Amino acid sequence: MSQGAVSQQVRKLEDRLGLVLLRRTPTGLQLTPAGEQLFAAAKESFEGLEIAVNRLYAARMGEPVNVSCSPSFAMLWLTLRLGNLYRTHPNLALRLVGESDRVEQARMARDGIAAAVRFRPAEIQDEAEAEAAVELLDEWLLPVATPAFMDAHPEIRHAGNLKGAHLLHSADPFESGVLTEEWTQWLNAVGIGIADTELRQGPQFNLSLLAVQAALGGQGIAMGRLALVQHYLLQGRLVAPFRQRVRSRSSYRFIGSASHPEAPTILDWLVDETIQFRQKRDAYFESEDIVIV
Repeated sequence: MSQGAVSQQVRKLEDRLGLVLLRRTPTGLQLTPAGEQLFAAAKESFEGLEIAVNRLYAARMGEPVNVSCSPSFAMLWLTLRLGNLYRTHPNLALRLVGESDRVEQARMARDGIAAAVRFRPAEIQDEAEAEAAVELLDEWLLPVATPAFMDAHPEIRHAGNLKGAHLLHSADPFESGVLTEEWTQWLNAVGIGIADTELRQGPQFNLSLLAVQAALGGQGIAMGRLALVQHYLLQGRLVAPFRQRVRSRSSYRFIGSASHPEAPTILDWLVDETIQFRQKRDAYFESEDIVIV
């Protein structure tokens, strides 16, 4: 449309409303308060229209459904369960996006992210995340190591024998501010004190999956999150040297996109998977006599 045609439409709208929407000043046009209200509504409508058009285009082109989660959870839990999703939804293509930053609905819509899974302590959750979050899975902390590492260190017979150099530490971005936090929580719960300076003698990693890989390589004892290490325990590649488990302050939460049509499908699948996982996990605790402290 020409500039004159736009001006004519604005004048007609002003006449219909009995309000001035634009003030014509020597330096240009300026929105009045009423004009600002209409501008905000029009902007939101066009953004929603753009999202809808992009979603329809992506569906026609067979674009995959994006799910955002931490690299550790994606590699050590989620990828092991993709087959179940494809068996029930053979036409659904999934793309896993490894990240741990805060979840915003506007960004999810813009980037086409259907759902996100975050591991967060309840007390430090982002408010926007907390409002949209669905609790998926609680988490338990349990030290893990290879049988070979434990055989090579016969002096470690109970948790009181642990030294800082034995311990592998990790903290995924946006999940914990202190690398030694999970070991500190477990040690305090079982009544063992190790000075912070000694705790930090062990190797440190910025991803939980790296600490798990180091443990698998016989480099020390990692503080295992059961969701990330259970399959290695069941395979016998890792063992639990001690029989005390501690409830993590954090849990896994699902945040679905309010505008993505596949978000409910992803949620239903994840809920089913976490129910099955929890049953196997609790059966493992019982069979190995791993007690709560």
